[in-house]
Amino acid sequence: MAGAERGIDKVEVTCRVDGDRNVLAGRLIGGERPQRRAVRGRVGDKQVVADATARVIGTYAAGISDDLLTNILLATRAPVIVSANFSLGVNLVLGLVTRAARALGPEWDAEVVETHHKAKRDAPSGTALAIARAIAAGHGADYDAVKRHARDGDIGPRPAGEIGVASVRGGDVVGEHVAYFFGAAERIEIAHRATSRSIFAVGALRAATWIVGKPPGRYTMLDVLGFEP
Repeated sequence: MAGAERGIDKVEVTCRVDGDRNVLAGRLIGGERPQRRAVRGRVGDKQVVADATARVIGTYAAGISDDLLTNILLATRAPVIVSANFSLGVNLVLGLVTRAARALGPEWDAEVVETHHKAKRDAPSGTALAIARAIAAGHGADYDAVKRHARDGDIGPRPAGEIGVASVRGGDVVGEHVAYFFGAAERIEIAHRATSRSIFAVGALRAATWIVGKPPGRYTMLDVLGFEP
């Protein structure tokens, strides 16, 4: 592998779908010698050893603070990609909604609607939250200050700049996400619909292939796609 000359002799890949099951867990091995130098650190009550293993890590969009700190430490020694969703299409949507939000501004009302199978336990989905946060980033806004995850009763007019997220559950839907931008007399929709969970494994493998030979640091799937949001 090209990464061997930089001390990256393997790529470790782990990812999961909605926390239900692993769709991919393994290592792509290459190079001739293992990299022995490592960085040690402590995250909470556990010790972390950051070696030169490139990592592709799947996690929830909300994340866990210890996991986030661990990934930061790992990135000091090796290239690391962390993503809540490895679908290439979903990640392209994340880049597109950021661009759209920046171009249109908060004057256009933004909403995200996600649909999943009836067995899904969490709501909104991690991907829906990632899309909503990408819209907020395009607006230059603090997502937690403008989010609206539920509407019920007499809530009054919609506040300017609010970003709503709604969830639908039913049947065996793998996953659908639609970002709406509502303007005066016009509407834009940016949508992604998944029909198979294999897309997550395909994206993770593409990320693993891309990351070999990259310098240490944290990367995103938009880096893998070569997309500038």
